[in-house]
Amino acid sequence: MSDGEVPRLFITYAHDSEAHKERVRRFAAFLHEKIGLDVHLDQWYDNKRQDWSSWAIEHLAAADFVVVIASPEYKRRADGAAPADEGRGSQFEAAMLRNNLTKDLRRATERILPVVLPGQTAEDIPTFLNPYSTTRFHVSTFTREGVAELIAAITGKGRHQPPERGQWLGGTASGTTVPEYVSLANGLPWLASGAGVRSDSALIDGVRYVDSIVLRPSASAIETLGFVEVDLGLTYRRLTAIAGVLDDAEESFQVGHFVVSADGTTLAEYRVALGMPEPVEVDVTGALKLRLEMYRPRVGASPRRDRRPGRLPELAWGNPALFG
Repeated sequence: MSDGEVPRLFITYAHDSEAHKERVRRFAAFLHEKIGLDVHLDQWYDNKRQDWSSWAIEHLAAADFVVVIASPEYKRRADGAAPADEGRGSQFEAAMLRNNLTKDLRRATERILPVVLPGQTAEDIPTFLNPYSTTRFHVSTFTREGVAELIAAITGKGRHQPPERGQWLGGTASGTTVPEYVSLANGLPWLASGAGVRSDSALIDGVRYVDSIVLRPSASAIETLGFVEVDLGLTYRRLTAIAGVLDDAEESFQVGHFVVSADGTTLAEYRVALGMPEPVEVDVTGALKLRLEMYRPRVGASPRRDRRPGRLPELAWGNPALFG
């Protein structure tokens, strides 16, 4: 069935009572008028003399889906507990459905949809439809929300679609090997970053780190907290870097404070000085969002803000990288 084709539904049920017949008719009308399904119900074909067995065979065969309305009488007749002369129509239709399940269990299970209307329970579903081991559809109200699960089964489009699968870091795709690591300076887009932060090379303790995250705010800067945030998406396991003061810092006595956090939890902190960098290696397994911070603490000020001119940080994360 193509996406543009309207699904055809046949509704089978037992004439338990006039109230039950009316409830089924209202449900069928709702699906037909408000949802736009091509619904077929015996009550809409009583304008002429019918061979009801032939009519049932025709509509059951033509239907894309068969909706079975649960009720005590339908269950009793479908399960063979009713006399042969009672409810012949529902007994006949249930026998055909049992035959369809025997012929092609997988296809018939997807095609035959047991529905529990208000006032009924799963106990009213015929035994051959396996009410507790297969999906059943409880309709509490005749609204779009009330039939959402039923419509999902008919259209094949669930309310919660699985996301597109990403590239597996442990294998290959399109004949190329997935890189062992990704640079945080140039390999992943930043979700957010501080005003004085940029991707650049950094000279730390005589070593040039080409792919680094550098904090060197302008003289007019007010906020001197440097940070970057990236989306890990549960993909990476380990972060490595070198935390240090830049070798060409104007103030050689400054101390830098570096913080690694994931999903709002601090994972590691480092304090560094000129010529005394710290190697960084942090387990980030299971993290969604990673945040790297660097700043220059000052006594008497907020630990991550420095508003006094002339005390700007000159810090860097040297070659920060993520490993899968």
